[in-house]
Formats: sequence, structure tokens, C-alpha cells
Amino acid sequence: MLLIAPFWASCVLLFALPQSPLARPRNVIGGHLLSALVGLLVLNLIGDSVLAMGVGVGLAIAVMQLTGTLHPPAGGDPLVVILSGAGWSFPGVPILAGTVTLVAAAIAYHRLISMRAYPG
Repeated sequence: MLLIAPFWASCVLLFALPQSPLARPRNVIGGHLLSALVGLLVLNLIGDSVLAMGVGVGLAIAVMQLTGTLHPPAGGDPLVVILSGAGWSFPGVPILAGTVTLVAAAIAYHRLISMRAYPG
């Protein structure tokens, strides 16, 4: 079983700070998806070195900023990809499936339990 550490940081934003612009579904899903893709590109072009990790995180931040999907926890996704040697299915499962599930859980939680609007 693979645990995606950045997902836990996403949970803090989704459940504790749902009104943050960084917790919007577009940011959570898009940020993680794009960062995972950047990680795969860097892994395949540079390899699994310390340099690749730095380049991966830096590029992920730039891509999220350029696309309006900045989500700080997703900045760790290239590290997960590079350290695990993930394959090209990684952006789909677990990233896309996991982030959609997290956002759906946050919507349900805030509508049924916290009574706060999410997404805001």
C-alpha cells in the first residue's frame, strides 16, 4: 500500500481551512495532477538524483503558478514520484482518484457536519 504524504497535508487545507483559495477543488486536483506529471517527466529525463528532486519541486511550483492551480502540499508529489520510481499510471491512480475522493469527502463533510460552504 502506497501512502501519499502530500495528501495528508491536503486534508489540513480541505477540512481545517476550506475557505482558503489553496483548498479549491481546482487547486487540489489540478495541483496534485500537474505536480505528479512534472515528477514523472523529471524522473524520466534526469533520473532519481538529488538534482532531479530539486528540479522536480521547482518545476512543479512554476507549473502550478502558471496554471492557477497552486496547492502547496502538491509540491511534494515530485519527490514521491522520484523516490518511488512511479510509473506513468501514477497520475491516474493514486493521484487523480485520490484527490477526487478527498475533495468529495470534504464536500460531504462540510455540507453534512460542519455546515460550512465548501467549495467557498
